[in-house]
Amino acid sequence: MKLEGKVALITGGSSGIGKATVLAFARAGARVIGADIDMERGAAVAREAQAEGLAVEVVAIDLSSSDSIRKCAAEVLARYPRLDILVNAAGYSAVEAFASNKPGYIDQVVAINLGGTLHLTQALLPGLIASGKGKIVNVASDAGRVGSSGETAYAAAKGGVIAFTKSLAREVARHSICVNCVCPGPTDTPMLRSRPEKMLDAFLKAIPFKRFAEPREIADAILFFASPRSDYITAQVLSVSGGLTFAG
Repeated sequence: MKLEGKVALITGGSSGIGKATVLAFARAGARVIGADIDMERGAAVAREAQAEGLAVEVVAIDLSSSDSIRKCAAEVLARYPRLDILVNAAGYSAVEAFASNKPGYIDQVVAINLGGTLHLTQALLPGLIASGKGKIVNVASDAGRVGSSGETAYAAAKGGVIAFTKSLAREVARHSICVNCVCPGPTDTPMLRSRPEKMLDAFLKAIPFKRFAEPREIADAILFFASPRSDYITAQVLSVSGGLTFAG
């Protein structure tokens, strides 16, 4: 799957699934902009890519702040009036019973996982329309499809991302923009490794493949939706979970 000549912006590009996607897209020939709140780690990813001769830039974004999002989008569109691909890959959650969630935590989870995706996508739509055949890939979660105990606010936000994907796909089809969603199951990222050991053991027992996904395996699904091989696919939700959610 090749992306030569394409310009792509990927949020959460400094680690986990976002980093794997940045590198996969760059290796496929795209010019990639990694957007993240952690500019130090983002710059390290850019250096890693540049050591391979790949085209990767970084830009600062705080997905919990609409002002930061609009500033980031304006900066990107000033550099590249045409944007071919947007990947909303950033995510955030902690494990805690919903009854114990503090209001500030709920607000932050919804802002980063759902609000940030909405604001950034809206701000970048002019560039995606200008591309003539834009691609938007939202990274939700199987938690948004089937629920996840201890991650109720996160599941609600990611469920919103799934609904947003389907609705936006209808609105922008007239501009030949494809909008699809990848829903990872448990993936070997820093966020997963922060979970309690009991939770990790329960996941491993429940996953038919008996292992966690590698970030690159999620990136491969995102790459498919961003590539010309999916030009006639839109409003779809793909679970990449090793069979964990057969019934979802």
